[in-house]
Amino acid sequence: MYESYWQLKQGPFDHETDAGFFHRSDTHQAALLKLRYLVENHKGIGVLAGAGGTGKTYITQILAEQLGATHGPFVHLVFPQMSASELLAYLAVELGADASRVGGELGLDRTLRELEQRLVALGEAHRSPVLIVDEAHLIDDLQVFQSLRLLMNFAQQKHVPLTLILCGQPELLCTVRRIGQLEERLAVNCVLRPLTEDETSGYVTHRLQAAGCRRRIFQADALQALFELSAGIPRRINRICDLALLVGYADELRTLSASHIEAVCEELTTAVAD
Repeated sequence: MYESYWQLKQGPFDHETDAGFFHRSDTHQAALLKLRYLVENHKGIGVLAGAGGTGKTYITQILAEQLGATHGPFVHLVFPQMSASELLAYLAVELGADASRVGGELGLDRTLRELEQRLVALGEAHRSPVLIVDEAHLIDDLQVFQSLRLLMNFAQQKHVPLTLILCGQPELLCTVRRIGQLEERLAVNCVLRPLTEDETSGYVTHRLQAAGCRRRIFQADALQALFELSAGIPRRINRICDLALLVGYADELRTLSASHIEAVCEELTTAVAD
């Protein structure tokens, strides 16, 4: 709606964007490099942890985009709260098994055979499947983690380069520590932190430029207020900046100041409270 007013080619703070909008802050770049190392060198299991809104899912999307031509298939599980048997059946189907041949009354043994066949076939085709379990901190059945560990053991025995990436909030790290055999298999452990004040400014500038911006929109005091009110969390930054651009368009502003950012945050807080 506001893109033409600000002379933008597209929305700079949309949640779903391509790799051109990826800002290489120290914490995000380090996590991406570690995960690339994990997948490219077939190291097995990795953890990507961080508070909500720090960019975990976005990092895995960039990873899949960068490595999709040489690795995969990438299986992204976004709802992990299921039983171990349901999880294995889901994975089998995502890796190419016929849904009518797994799960339900067919039994776990049938699911395992189908899953094994798919993994072996992928290995023979020189494919490197990657399993990304999002929101893994919500898994309350430790048997699910044990099943994933056993699946990795099977893949290793059959020389299938399967990679498992567990993504979740920081409490996921505590869960993994309680499962000693799983923790021992971790090859990389990535923890995303919020952006610094300089990184927040760089993040906003980069995304605006990626959207086609060629002039200053956010004043220096606006960027400082943005950092303080967002605590450097990318998702919060996106929400605040998106609404600020909309308000600026509606009020026909030339630039956005700290007072505008503060007013937008107050509006968002009021909306949540209501």
